[in-house]
Amino acid sequence: MPNTNDLPDATAVPTAAVPASAAGTWLLGGDLPVHRMGFGAMRLPGRTWEGPAGDPRAARAVLRRAVELGVNHIDTAAFYFYKDLSANTFIREALHPYPDDLVIATKVGPDRDPDHNWLGAAGPAKLKADVHRNLRELGRDHLDLVHLRFLGADGPGDGRFEALAELREQGLIRHLGVSNATPAQLAEAQAVAPVVTVQNRFSPGHRDADARAMIALCARQGIAYVPFFPLGGAGAPHIAGLAAVADRHGATAAQVTLAWSLSVSPAMLAIPGTSSLAHLEENVAAAGLRLDAADLAELTADQPPTG
Repeated sequence: MPNTNDLPDATAVPTAAVPASAAGTWLLGGDLPVHRMGFGAMRLPGRTWEGPAGDPRAARAVLRRAVELGVNHIDTAAFYFYKDLSANTFIREALHPYPDDLVIATKVGPDRDPDHNWLGAAGPAKLKADVHRNLRELGRDHLDLVHLRFLGADGPGDGRFEALAELREQGLIRHLGVSNATPAQLAEAQAVAPVVTVQNRFSPGHRDADARAMIALCARQGIAYVPFFPLGGAGAPHIAGLAAVADRHGATAAQVTLAWSLSVSPAMLAIPGTSSLAHLEENVAAAGLRLDAADLAELTADQPPTG
């Protein structure tokens, strides 16, 4: 199945439910087809890292509705928790036994302790333990995709990426990715094992030269780029022209932001997160929004080009 985004044009978001498949499909690692509009589970346990706590019933309902809307790529992590609420647990409770086409991606690396304090870089043994923790929490015998999350200059060396590659060889991990990575860290990881995704920050408000270079590098190499905080981290960003473009399309600012992100590169996969059913449907509906050249020029008039 080829990677594709050549779908029928749409000038406005339809009022009926829009499937995630409307954003096109990416063949992850050459063998896992995922819709380019996915879902991020970070906000399910709590609105922020410090709370307030999420609603377990609402979290499960959001996950089930996401799958109903065709989302088949869910991003999570064992450190997505608030007190005794865990994104991984919600995913298992809501969706297990999992649909055959559902791809669950997780992350390992710097972790959080039970008091919510961030810890330092994890060594090989801790990374392996974190993979097994994700397997237990999700109720799976293998993980579709595991990202090694870097912390600043901390890279894949010292046997860290090798540890994950070993678990991949054992069949516990299907594909590997990197997060918070520089091109040099990506190359170092690729020298150990294939890398199919890069999960770095990117949004209309955070599109510096380093991010643009990494996106271009991923596109050349057939690596998916999965931006975290695709809406900027605290809702749709304040970008000149955003409201005008949204008004023209009968869309919301968040929908235009997501549509813009997907337009940047065919290798881009969106994983907006929410704990609200209404916001979930709004986000997924952005899969059906097509921005024209005038829209894109207006949205990026005050920003450097992405090429």
